[in-house]
Amino acid sequence: MQLRYNYRAYPDAAQRRALASAFGCARVVWNDCLRDRKEAHAAGLPYVTSAELSRLRITQAKRTAERAWLADVSAVVLQQSLRDLDTAYGNFFDSVKGRRQGRKVGPPRTVYVAKVGNLKVKWSRRLPAAPTSLTVTKDSCGRYFLSFVVDTEPDILPEVEPETGIDLGLSAFAVLSDGRKIDSPRFMRRAEKKLKRLQRELSRKQKGSKNRAKARIKVARQHAKVTDRRRDWHPKASTQIIRDNQAVYVEDLAVSGLGRTRLAKSLYDAGWSAFVGMLEYKAALHGRTFAKVNRAFPSSQVCSACGFRDGPKPLHVRQWTCTTCGAVHDRDHNAARNVLFEGRRIVAAGRAETPNACGAPVRRAHVPAQRGEAGSPRKGQPTQAGIPALQAREHVKRPCRRPGPDPDDGVLGVVRDG
Repeated sequence: MQLRYNYRAYPDAAQRRALASAFGCARVVWNDCLRDRKEAHAAGLPYVTSAELSRLRITQAKRTAERAWLADVSAVVLQQSLRDLDTAYGNFFDSVKGRRQGRKVGPPRTVYVAKVGNLKVKWSRRLPAAPTSLTVTKDSCGRYFLSFVVDTEPDILPEVEPETGIDLGLSAFAVLSDGRKIDSPRFMRRAEKKLKRLQRELSRKQKGSKNRAKARIKVARQHAKVTDRRRDWHPKASTQIIRDNQAVYVEDLAVSGLGRTRLAKSLYDAGWSAFVGMLEYKAALHGRTFAKVNRAFPSSQVCSACGFRDGPKPLHVRQWTCTTCGAVHDRDHNAARNVLFEGRRIVAAGRAETPNACGAPVRRAHVPAQRGEAGSPRKGQPTQAGIPALQAREHVKRPCRRPGPDPDDGVLGVVRDG
């Protein structure tokens, strides 16, 4: 599998000028090629191929007076810019045709790429193998970073017994099915007071002035500090969960939908998507089982003790009592237990990949759904709500409405920490 390693770089004055030149040349090639394709599309002409663009906008452009300075930088930089444009167009076309999951992707607009010189690098750790590619980036506050892509073999951890379901939230970042709670660090909220002050100072500066540029750098540096703290905390928390559990199950929440609500700031401060992505790739790297539970699964409505579905509950209800078995539940802990049970059912049904003894992914054969799990209810027979595996412990004869999405566990996901 491929991993990416990032390192902070400290170029000297001459190298900063060389990097700036490389960034500028890459941007010019990107924009020239993008303009050619847009003009061809507007004129109804065929799609301009990469080979034609490379010949016109790189090879021949170096021989002209207007673009002669393109020869001052490495050809790798210019070709990589063209490859990045092809990748952006590929993502755009796949998104339009429905072959790409997630939100719709727009046509290409911007670029980052460069490769230059012998840079002073802060090697925070050793690369496990020779890198296959290198990207030099510069962030908004003027820092340079080297990003290496490395081919590496899976690092299989010793097998352990525990499995866990995770309920993500805001007041507590995550609640595990064994009862443990991971407190939310709230990096953005803690830095909000200083950010507001810096933003006010920036807004008072005259546009185009040097003082405004200095104020913008101060704001960018404060945002970078928040991002760095979050990027340091997420890997540590996800690694600990992967090491302690053989299988990890989480809800597939619609973060983009929740990002349009009043909880958007707290939601993006928590960084759920980045955290779940780390759990997924680390599970594959270390030979653990990982599965996502559908967002429509009513994890906060089902009693984890008897399996009875008690209906939707407002977000301010943090504890509730099952009307069937009388069990008293903490809302988040109960949801995490239900995520664990549903995740196990998904794996048993063969809808999630699990590693074999050598760490290779193995997809189990499909298991036909039992009559009590699927199908439409027959007339004259009551339906049972909840999880069949849980109902096996204590048979529930009480009829209720059919399970399905509800306002508490619907398309926009579940926020249990209002």
